[in-house]
Amino acid sequence: MKILVPLDGSKNAEKALIQACDLAKNYRASLTLLYVIEKAAPFNLLDRKEYHKMVRKFGDKVLKKAKETAEKRGIDPKIVMKQGNVVNEIVKLAKKENSNLIMVGNKGLGKTARFFLGSVSGKLANNSPCSILIVK
Repeated sequence: MKILVPLDGSKNAEKALIQACDLAKNYRASLTLLYVIEKAAPFNLLDRKEYHKMVRKFGDKVLKKAKETAEKRGIDPKIVMKQGNVVNEIVKLAKKENSNLIMVGNKGLGKTARFFLGSVSGKLANNSPCSILIVK
């Protein structure tokens, strides 16, 4: 069994990670942790460069913390960072890795961003190549 856990640094993503670790341990599954840098359109090239540098640094921090969390629970996860549309990158990696399950937190963005962008978990439910477990 292969479990994919997309992370965004939110408490709900952390809850999904902890449950994924338990499942991986109980079913001897492999665990892949993913952070996606959302492509954005800052106002100028300097802003874009700074934005990506800042977001990559945050992603590294999120993945490092998640890896430590998994290792404390006896799991040695694979770490992946991608850049692009969050849902598309999750779906692409799930297909590439032949994931059996994607585990996500039910909320990651604030209410305003979710209103304009839609929830990642909702979009995944319609586009995923495998089962999804949404953790509350």
